[in-house]
Parts: sequence; C-alpha cells; structure tokens
Amino acid sequence: MTLHSVPRRPLGVATIGYEFMGKAHSNAWRNVAAFFDVPAVEQKVLVGRDAAKVAEAAARHGWAESAIDWRSVLTREDINIVDICAPGSLHAEIAIAALEAGKHVLVEKPLANSLAESEAMTRAAAAARVNGVQSMVGFTYRRVPALALARELIAEGKLGEVRQVRAAYLQDWLADEQAPMTWRLRKDSAGSGALGDIASHAIDQIQFLLNDSVTEVSGRLHTFVSERPGPHGPEPVTVDDAAWATLTLAGGAVASVEVSRVALGRRNALQVEVFGTLGSLSFDLESLNELRFFDARQSGRVQGFSRILVTEPEHPYLDAWWPPGHVLGWEHSFTHQARDFLLAIAAGTEPSPSFEEGLAVQRVLSAVQESAAAKSSLIQIPGS
Repeated sequence: MTLHSVPRRPLGVATIGYEFMGKAHSNAWRNVAAFFDVPAVEQKVLVGRDAAKVAEAAARHGWAESAIDWRSVLTREDINIVDICAPGSLHAEIAIAALEAGKHVLVEKPLANSLAESEAMTRAAAAARVNGVQSMVGFTYRRVPALALARELIAEGKLGEVRQVRAAYLQDWLADEQAPMTWRLRKDSAGSGALGDIASHAIDQIQFLLNDSVTEVSGRLHTFVSERPGPHGPEPVTVDDAAWATLTLAGGAVASVEVSRVALGRRNALQVEVFGTLGSLSFDLESLNELRFFDARQSGRVQGFSRILVTEPEHPYLDAWWPPGHVLGWEHSFTHQARDFLLAIAAGTEPSPSFEEGLAVQRVLSAVQESAAAKSSLIQIPGS
C-alpha cells in the first residue's frame, strides 16, 4: 500500500495498562514500523495506576514517559491513538472519552463487561467515524497467519459447505486451588471469567472464519473453585472457571464452544476445527505456525490431514518477516494488529474487527449467560 495519506508527523500512541497486555502491545508498537510499510509511530506515554511500576515498565518497553491519569492524556495534542489494555470495567469509560476527544481507539477484547456498555461504545465509535476517527477491538488471533489462511481457504470454497465447527480454548493457570485472587476473578472488574476472557476469542474466530453470524445460543457456566486466597484472606470467586455453548449460525452451520481456565496440562490451547462437505481444517494455537487440511476430493488411498507450515511469503503477513520455515511467535499477532490498524487510519477506512463486530460477540456472550441462568434455554440473538 502506498501511504500517500500518511501525515508527516509520527502518530503519537498512548497505551493504558502496563502489565500482560500492555507489555504485548508495547512490543507491537515498538516493532511495527520496522517490518511493515505503515505510518511512523511514537510511543509517547504508558499509563497505569501505580506510578513507580508504570514508570519502570515505560522505561523497559520503550515509552518516552509514563502517567497515572488517563484523562490528562486525552487532552494532549501529541496523542493520536489511545490503546486500551486496562481491565474490562474501564473499557467503556476510557474508549468513549477518547473517541469524543478525537483519538483513534484500539481496545482489548472483550469490548466491555456488559451489553449496555458495548452498545454505548459502538454508538460513540459510529459518531466518531463520521469525523474520520477510527476504532478497533483487539481480537488478536485473527492476525495469526495460519488462521488468516484458514479464512481464505474457507472463502475460496476449499471446504465446500461448512457444516460443523468445534472451538475449544483451554488453559490451566487456575487449576491450582491456591492460585491467588486477581481482578480477572471478580465480576465487578472482569464482567465474567473464562467466558469473556477466552470464549470471546473462540466465538469471534467462528464468526470470522466463516464470515457468518450466530443466531441461536445454548450455554452453561461453571465455577469449580469458588474461593481463592485474597490480599486480606479467602475471597469468593464471582465469575466462571469454564463455559460451554452450542451455537447456530445464519448460514446453517452448528458450532460447539468449550473454554476452561482449569484444564490441567493445557497451557494456552485455542483449538479450532472446521468441517465441510469437501474438506476440513484443524488448528491449535500451541502449534501456531501449522494448519492442517483434509481434502475429501483426494482418493481414499492418499486421504489424510496434510500439514501446512504457514511460513511462506505468500501466506498472510509473512512477506514482512523471515525466510520460509523460520517460524513466528505469539507476539507477532499483536504486531500484525498494529499494522492493520495503522493502515486503516492512513487510508481512512474502517478497521476490522470494528466495535460493531465486538458488539456482535458481546451479544453472544450475553446470550450464553442468559441461557446458563435459565438452565439450557435456547436464546435468540437480537438482530440475527
């Protein structure tokens, strides 16, 4: 892409949140212009509540300065992009204020902690877009080259008509009952547990890969460990440890979703299988450079899943990186995300996933919660 519309002055970035996601996003902003032909960026300020810790993180990750008040950052003329990596309870307030201040906004998934907050954010994004202000939600796994390739193959008809999808996202970082309390285990800060944290990724992948939308949901939630060690003694866990759902899509496919943060032995296993009338695809994030493809049109003598090592320059995003066979890592998807967001800003086009797409996922999450509370009722998705 020729960046004829790129401003001469680098785009100033402020990232709010400096721990896990803040670190991943910082790495992306630091490296994106070194590998991709995108507008230049400057890491202006890293924002967090603990002055000493955020200052240390800013120095380590390449930021010019740190701050503890995100509101003051929004008034700065040298800030063009606000990147929100704070807990979900803060997403709506920060994103809406940033959009109203004329800042482009990237916000981590899920879009917000509630459907009402997500709807308010989407309205703010639509209003800001009229003035050329862009917004995007960080469903980063769309930028894993193997999954981007899977979407291309499905769109090309390599699988024929898709019938079934199986998506599982399994982790074990909470398998130990003595694992300490964190904000992710409190409903007021996280909204939900495994559901919003990792089922949001699985649901987005299903809709992304099939370019389709969920119309019906049946779900179940479960908390296996109801109490965790807190800073002042035992504290109740107010979110789910695991979730299950069956989804019906507008195109006729049926999908199953299973997520857990107590699945011992599974460190970070996002597994996706797509089954069609002509073929199948299989992916596991723990082998993120590989996509497995089954072609039913081959003779029975040679049928079987073939391994595609997704490192060729013609594969999505790979022309900017290393020679074939030199694998990428988990962190590269964040660099790809920054690249796509910057190109959309430069072109004045709406990036994807938009807040509207984030809202669509939030509607499914809300329906899973509603179905779980009603004990297996089938929930219709509004607008489907």
